[in-house]
Amino acid sequence: MLRDSRRSKRMEAHHRRHGASDLNLVSLMDIFTILVFFLLVSSSNVENLPNPKAVRLPESLAEKAPKDAVVIAVGGEDIIVQGRRVAGIAETLAQEENLIPGLKAELDHQAGRARVVKTAEGGETREITIMGDREIPYRLLKKIMMTCVAAKFESIQLAVQKRESAGGKS
Repeated sequence: MLRDSRRSKRMEAHHRRHGASDLNLVSLMDIFTILVFFLLVSSSNVENLPNPKAVRLPESLAEKAPKDAVVIAVGGEDIIVQGRRVAGIAETLAQEENLIPGLKAELDHQAGRARVVKTAEGGETREITIMGDREIPYRLLKKIMMTCVAAKFESIQLAVQKRESAGGKS
C-alpha cells in the first residue's frame, strides 16, 4: 500500500532521474594520502625531553640526541622525577648523607618502567637523564648521581642545551 501512495511514486521518480549518489574516491584517496604523509612526518625519531620552565640547561656542543630514559629535573627549589616532586633542594643540601631518600624511593618505583641496557661486563643497568639547572651546586649533582647509582641507574646522561659552534654552524 505504501508503494502506491503519491509521495512514494514521486520519490521513486526523483531517484530514477538523479540516480544514486556515488562516493568520490579520488577525493577520499587524496585525504588518506595526506593523512598518511602527516603521520609519517610527525612520528620521526626525534626524542624531546620535557622542558620545565625553572630549569636553564647548560650549553654544550654535544651532538648526541637524548635517549628515552627516566628524567630527573633539578631547578628552582625542587627535584622532580617524571613530573613528580620527590625532594626539595634546600633540605637535600642541608642533610649530611649522600643518598636522597625521596629520590631513591621514586627511582625504585620507576625501575620497572626504565629501559634496561647491557653493560660491557655483561650485566644490566638502567638509563637516566638528569636535567640540571646550570646554577645548581656540584654537591647537589653528586648526591643525585650517587642516589641514581644506588637505585641501579648507572647509565647517567646530563641534558644540555645545544649551542651554536664557533663557525656559526650547528
